[in-house]
Amino acid sequence: MTTKAHLTIDERRSIANMLKEHKSFKAMGRALHKDCTTIRREIKVHLIFEKSGSFLYPFNDCEKRIACFKQKQCDKIHCKKYCRHCGECYKHCDSYVKETCPLLLLPPYVCNGCSKKSKCTLEKRFYKASYAQEEYKAVLKEVRSGPCISENEMLNLDAFITPLIKHGHSIHNVCINNPGVIMHSEKTIYNYIDKGILSATNMDLPRKIRFRPQRKSRNKTYKVDKKCLIGRTYEDYLAYIKEHLGVSVVQIDSVEGVKGGKVLLTIHFVNPELQLAFLRDRNTAASVNAVFDDLYKILGRKDFMKIFPLLLGDNGSEFSDPLGVELDKEKCTRTRVFYCHPYSSSEKGSCENNHEFIRRILPKGTSFDALTQEQVNLMMNHINSYHRPSLGDRTPYEMFHMFYGEKILKKLGVALIPSKDIILRPSLLK
Repeated sequence: MTTKAHLTIDERRSIANMLKEHKSFKAMGRALHKDCTTIRREIKVHLIFEKSGSFLYPFNDCEKRIACFKQKQCDKIHCKKYCRHCGECYKHCDSYVKETCPLLLLPPYVCNGCSKKSKCTLEKRFYKASYAQEEYKAVLKEVRSGPCISENEMLNLDAFITPLIKHGHSIHNVCINNPGVIMHSEKTIYNYIDKGILSATNMDLPRKIRFRPQRKSRNKTYKVDKKCLIGRTYEDYLAYIKEHLGVSVVQIDSVEGVKGGKVLLTIHFVNPELQLAFLRDRNTAASVNAVFDDLYKILGRKDFMKIFPLLLGDNGSEFSDPLGVELDKEKCTRTRVFYCHPYSSSEKGSCENNHEFIRRILPKGTSFDALTQEQVNLMMNHINSYHRPSLGDRTPYEMFHMFYGEKILKKLGVALIPSKDIILRPSLLK
């Protein structure tokens, strides 16, 4: 069955033609390689209601129309015909009771192809391909035109940016001085202000009101800093590990709770399959840099470079400041950062697979706002103490101990949980 979720105009025309031929939803689905529920939903969502009669039979959907002989129910004084013949008596008659065709309650829910419509005076329902296509385009445009930001993220952004703008800072100045905090481009922030999403207005931007609106650019970026990928692509990563045989790979990713709330940074050591998690208030590059700065202080330069020779992450904006991770305060290189291809989570599948253990304890949709780092450490200790068939029924804790020793485990705060005490359910944190 096709993976395309959206119907095309040609497919909609085919649906309209098959309705005239009295085809079932299943027959339409087989012809278009779609699920029958998709066809049913398409027809019911894009109905057209028409108050029309037929040849010599004006519109009248009152259930009393056959036995009705009322006259002069409207303001037409000289009208001598019965009101049931004018097609507008339902607007003026107090006795009007609407009648609906019982066939419309059954599939296909429309009058397309109905043999009785030549003498039907009731309200009709049709499915028309052109109307359905226009409605679909309007809905699609409306859905995609809104800001791609949650309410919490918007409030945090507003609280940070608006006071600076009120003090006379330009948006460019705010962005370049806070690259790890503001995870939006300058153009996006201008758009938010222009649409009234932020408290700041165009009047707070002295030069904005003097310029004409610019033409829309077709170039779209998915990262805050375009230069992040230079020398750090997945091809560069493959070349690096080929040149440095046996180098240990560490994969990094983020696990979100409720969008706009607290988020976890996960650090996964591929060979021992041990994973660390760190709670962050916001999903920003600055918060990621802060985690690695803290680990650098705890471990020391020698141990940090030993266990973090290179990091492989995705194209999320929280990893868009690689220099902040690669360099220490003295601007000395402490690790290397590389990126997967966009939308290619399989290139760091080991990390993604281990997230399944986190989701056993923190299911999707669970807010992380009430969590503490101590609870996160407890959760990861239980996960890292769980025996894995891929490790020969050993635990990630044991494998990491074999690779790096107990000293580093203690510095990281990783502890072994007895097998009989391991809990991989939400009850662990309750």
